[in-house]
Amino acid sequence: MTMWVFGYGSLIWNPGFDVAERRIAALDGYARSFCMRSIHHRGTEARPGLVLALDEVQRARCTGVGFAVRAGQEDDVLAYLRERELVSAAYLERQVPIALRGGGSVKALTYVVDPDHVQYCGGLDLEEQARIIAGAHGGRGPNSEYLYNTAAHLHELGISDDDLDHLVARVRLIESRDQGG
Repeated sequence: MTMWVFGYGSLIWNPGFDVAERRIAALDGYARSFCMRSIHHRGTEARPGLVLALDEVQRARCTGVGFAVRAGQEDDVLAYLRERELVSAAYLERQVPIALRGGGSVKALTYVVDPDHVQYCGGLDLEEQARIIAGAHGGRGPNSEYLYNTAAHLHELGISDDDLDHLVARVRLIESRDQGG
């Protein structure tokens, strides 16, 4: 049986493993949201950034990418994803049903935010999100780079996300202002 992984953020543009098949997919009951403080990759404990997470929301639908893992690489991919995604235990590992574009559905491994974790920050308005993203920098680089890469790759795939588009415009404006532009 093929192992599938559902990506909705950085996995879309940086899965980090060899992919056998890539399909646009949708997950019901969750929204892509900057609802998790990043204290490792895109921020620090002193100045946390924000990263995307799947936040459980009734009647929501998140469109992302389903990745089929190459046969024989399942254990390595699972170990890699756990090391990458469970660094601070703010994500919960789940098997979820995703609908594949073009037909069919599969169970996929994904990571959803733990709303009881200290890093959870659901409900921040877009202006506060933009301010945080514009000013944060972590071990993997500027928080804004994460936003820009994710939004650009969603556009390349034909996936619209109005909140991310709004954040891109606001963060660029804040960065421009901060640099005297």
